Amino acid sequence: MAEKKPLLSIVVPIYMEQDIIAEFYNRLKAALLKIALGFDYEMMFVNDGSTDRTAEMLKEICAEDAAVKVINFSRNFGHQIAITAGIDHAEGDAVIVMDADLQDPPEIIPQMVSKWKEGYNVVYCVRSKRKGENRLKVFFAAVFYRIISKLSDTKLPLATGDFRLMDRRVVNALKSMREGNRYIRGLVAWIGFSQCALNYERDPRYAGEPKYRFRQSLRLAMDGIASFSEKPLIISSFMGVLFTVISFIAALDIIISKLLNPQSTIQGWASLMVVVLFIGGIQLMSLGIMGMYIGRVYREMKQRPLYIIADKIGFSSGVNGKS
Repeated sequence: MAEKKPLLSIVVPIYMEQDIIAEFYNRLKAALLKIALGFDYEMMFVNDGSTDRTAEMLKEICAEDAAVKVINFSRNFGHQIAITAGIDHAEGDAVIVMDADLQDPPEIIPQMVSKWKEGYNVVYCVRSKRKGENRLKVFFAAVFYRIISKLSDTKLPLATGDFRLMDRRVVNALKSMREGNRYIRGLVAWIGFSQCALNYERDPRYAGEPKYRFRQSLRLAMDGIASFSEKPLIISSFMGVLFTVISFIAALDIIISKLLNPQSTIQGWASLMVVVLFIGGIQLMSLGIMGMYIGRVYREMKQRPLYIIADKIGFSSGVNGKS
């Protein structure tokens, strides 16, 4: 009896990518065929509520290739939730998460698998170069990664995305975490185990427009900070104490001056108003930070399911074209 091959699952969250799907599938299939002698594989596409021809094209690919599985959401639930659904359904001994825009090249999958075979439980890909991306976006991304690295109690690698390989032990640990405000790369770092970096050059987007706009990127950044650090709350508390002390000293100075010279006119109303407005801004900022955490607690307490599946395709088939 032939020895059973390890199973490799590729999880691909996808949203409105009708111009890219065919090229991505062809390149991914070619990369997987290079390791097909040593592995079985499955390709798990999670359609995050696309309204173009994405679902139709995935269904056609699934009909032609038994290694392809498709999960269609009832609506758009977001990139991190789509990754979560793919991981929940992946059966592989190792799971690779990657986007479909071909900025993360499928051709480096054999290198990731090689690192896994060396004994690493997580192989995360580090962007040594980001081709074709807006310099302002690259700058803000670098700033964000450094901020969250400083704030977080968990050491988070810089210049990484969700493109990574995870061993089954890591996947099982990740599946046990059902928090709604998800930051997958942070959760994987928190889990631990042996992890290594694999440097690569990130390619320009193959076609279409990026689906991660500034608002989505900002929300992901806030989720990352709120999920892995309470330091913003601590900082706002210290600022509140500091300005309370300053305000008390200023008030004491005004009272003493008035007692010593009752006829004097208090000077500096303009500067006083600036101070009042500044302190008011600090207070509103602190309330906003607290509100951010409270809002996340509120969402978690409702315990709604992370996603709703409209239908699944290809799950009755075996892997790697086998039934």
